[in-house]
Amino acid sequence: MTAADSAPYAEVIGDPIAQSKSPLIHGFWLDALGMKGEYRPAHVKPDDLAAYIAERRTDPAWRGCNVTIPHKIAVMDLVDDPGDIRGTIGAMNTIVRQRDGSLIGTNTDAAGFYSPLAELDLEGAPVALIGAGGAARAVLFALARANVGHVTILNRSPLKAMGLLATFGLKGDAVALDAPLPPAALLVNSSSLGMTGQPPLDLDLSPLPDDAIVYDLVYAPLMTGLLRAADARGLDIVDGLDMLIGQAALAFELFFGAPPPGGRDEELRAILTA
Repeated sequence: MTAADSAPYAEVIGDPIAQSKSPLIHGFWLDALGMKGEYRPAHVKPDDLAAYIAERRTDPAWRGCNVTIPHKIAVMDLVDDPGDIRGTIGAMNTIVRQRDGSLIGTNTDAAGFYSPLAELDLEGAPVALIGAGGAARAVLFALARANVGHVTILNRSPLKAMGLLATFGLKGDAVALDAPLPPAALLVNSSSLGMTGQPPLDLDLSPLPDDAIVYDLVYAPLMTGLLRAADARGLDIVDGLDMLIGQAALAFELFFGAPPPGGRDEELRAILTA
């Protein structure tokens, strides 16, 4: 079989990667559409990232990859950036191979994050954000466009977090991870805390108002300790699958040239939570 005859494939890369549900999502859509193709995980360690990108660049069957922890910032040095993702969000989660072998980086996380919040009026609303990594950049990019109010970032390094607020033109402050929560209308966890294999995220949610929304980007486990605590308080919660499916839908069309099938999200969720 020649390279031209090979089935197109895309991947998700990270370290670790075994927890990723992206192959299930893209595989479900490929099957539903009856399309020829494959989407698979690839465990890529930081020291191997440049070699991985160089090797895949030469494979015409490779359509691109999604990028997860810890590569979202480092990968920007290895691909083209026509949309100035570096100058805006500052992190890439999707790499798309062009026919000429050039690789274009983009970010579908911001739109994926915002999709379950799109019907809400967040203008002027106070927000608390846990973490200041690549996912936090996508969150802040989206929040800035929603014209939110005061943003408090809780992070191990408050200095790094303050720099992010300035980058996205947001007013707020940065505090240590163990500082008390502010009375935020929206609390977002963009860190890996609470993920399977990572330390737990133990927060006192009592400062949050009764109509606050708690949104955890972690999806393994789906019902994190943070979401369980929020649910116990009767707060509205948004789990990590909403963002994961939203960003995956955008990436799927970039990789395989067709949008995901409509009206199948509940079926997909059932598979992902089985």
